[in-house]
Amino acid sequence: MTPFELAEPRTLREAAELIDTDDPSVRPIAGGTALMLMMKAGMFQPVKLVSLRGVETCYSEIGATNDGGLRIGAMTTLTALAHSAAALSAAPVIVRTLKTLSNVRVRNVATLGGHLAHGDPHMDLPPVMMVLGARVRTLLPAGDRTSGLAGERMLEVADLYAGYYETTLARNELIADIIVPPQAGRRAAYCKITTRAADDWPTLGIAVSLKMEDHVITDARLVVSAATEKPTRLAAAEAVLRGAPFDPKTLARCGEAAAAEVEMAADMHGSASYKRELLRVYAARAVRMAANT
Repeated sequence: MTPFELAEPRTLREAAELIDTDDPSVRPIAGGTALMLMMKAGMFQPVKLVSLRGVETCYSEIGATNDGGLRIGAMTTLTALAHSAAALSAAPVIVRTLKTLSNVRVRNVATLGGHLAHGDPHMDLPPVMMVLGARVRTLLPAGDRTSGLAGERMLEVADLYAGYYETTLARNELIADIIVPPQAGRRAAYCKITTRAADDWPTLGIAVSLKMEDHVITDARLVVSAATEKPTRLAAAEAVLRGAPFDPKTLARCGEAAAAEVEMAADMHGSASYKRELLRVYAARAVRMAANT
């Protein structure tokens, strides 16, 4: 790796102020699990990194909100999140998903904010956060006008991703908190399909959140990831499920609708046609998993 300057601010706002919006080689670093690999491979050669490890401890905390939701500081490690009683109570699908997210060495240092901000479509938690209706609170330097934003804003996780490794965050905009709203009886599941080990990068990921009454699906949210350029809502599949009985015919129609509505992205994990068939089969299975939680 080439030499670089390391800044260690004491507040998240100060960290945002240290990021040069005109120089893409100045980047924030939290756990560094992705960034360090890119640096070692020579794909990214920073002149300056802004470490977030020394910012306020409130950004490493997890707690219930007054309305029964969940607040997760962006600097919370994935291991801390996996062992959080508050997360297990408010959104157990998060804890279940973390059991096969990479390995314990990565989870010990990787942060939730970095995980969401990286923009890799193969990440496991973005589709889960999307079906939970989660939002991120972001910070920018006070008075910043370079992006048309200033201070802070709230952003749906669903609106965070613009394309392959692209997000809608300004260059000096940092995720501060993740807010998961109360789930109000919703049932959720994440189905991860890998070609090798269970904790490998997914070939296909599907997150599902349902509301059910008397074996009828009254509301549904489905998000596919890994097979698409960004985590993507399956609107047609959701429409098939909404108001339909929970039975094999409905699940089969859901799978067909899901496979027909999105463009698949081929990669080292599988061809586009292979992933489309996986989606057709596993969309139905993921809905069944959610219904049975």
